[in-house]
Amino acid sequence: MTELPATMTAIGLPTPGGPEALVPEQRPVPAPGAGEILVKVAAAGVNRPDVMQRKGLYPPPPGAPDIPGLEISGEVVALGEGVTRWKLGDKVCALVSGGGYAQYCLADEGSTLPVPAGLSMVEAAALPETFFTVWTNVFDLAGLKAGERFLVHGGTSGIGTTAIQLAKAFGATVFTTAGSAEKCEVCRQLGADVAIDYKSEDFVAVVKDKTGGKGVNVILDMVGGSYIARNYEAAAPQARLVQIAFMEGSKVQIDFMRLMLKRLSHMGSTLRSRPKAEKATIAAALVEKVWPLIAAGTVKPVLDQSFPLEKASEAHARMESSAHIGKIMLTVG
Repeated sequence: MTELPATMTAIGLPTPGGPEALVPEQRPVPAPGAGEILVKVAAAGVNRPDVMQRKGLYPPPPGAPDIPGLEISGEVVALGEGVTRWKLGDKVCALVSGGGYAQYCLADEGSTLPVPAGLSMVEAAALPETFFTVWTNVFDLAGLKAGERFLVHGGTSGIGTTAIQLAKAFGATVFTTAGSAEKCEVCRQLGADVAIDYKSEDFVAVVKDKTGGKGVNVILDMVGGSYIARNYEAAAPQARLVQIAFMEGSKVQIDFMRLMLKRLSHMGSTLRSRPKAEKATIAAALVEKVWPLIAAGTVKPVLDQSFPLEKASEAHARMESSAHIGKIMLTVG
């Protein structure tokens, strides 16, 4: 076994702010505790929660590193006490509670998954955050079933591209919104049955038209704000709506009468602070039900652009431009 260095390059956040607040620093290489592995990072995904953390709006949960980054891929280089699922040299990807923007990162063995056959390490690092999020919200919480109608907002985001493909693979009719004709075409290529340009079309009107007035059965929303009341309009009776973010704001004035009359269920969840056992359960479901689809090429991560670790600030600027289609990645040399 190669001896590990004492220090590593990581992206620090001395003070909250814009993308320039992300600064490369030297940090000690962490040692794995019981049930943890140490991964030599090959790539890390950039996600909206990282942007919120950088702005000072989404602090890490207790015990989590202050280094941003919620998903990684790489090689297992050290094992904590009691680890049985992994061995040194294994190629893995992992959902982590922080610390991904670094040369080395700790991961819980239960939230770590094998790299699917045929995927590069950059592609593998694009999986955990979005696939865990979509699986637990769309399939576990909302219970999307074959034959139902599904709407996801932000179809070309990391969450959106994943949700479109998984919902389609499991037999749903897929509706999505995106911000340009080009983005809508990408959504259709990924399997969306109906892609709605929200800048020129009213998604409520389109959904009602395309469903003969019936509406959709499940909605995954990260916009919030004015979309909440509009989601209620687009929902079918007894539809399930899942809220995973609030890009347009979390405080709204709304008439809940439609929620009652349609017998809707409006749920919300976060992933980062959930117990390790819950994340391990999601990981096991992904390996069983989704990893074979990835290995077969039925479902794939959609990559936008990759940046070297030291240029994390440029990656965040790219994300905030909203010009990206799919996942923005950091590569670690």
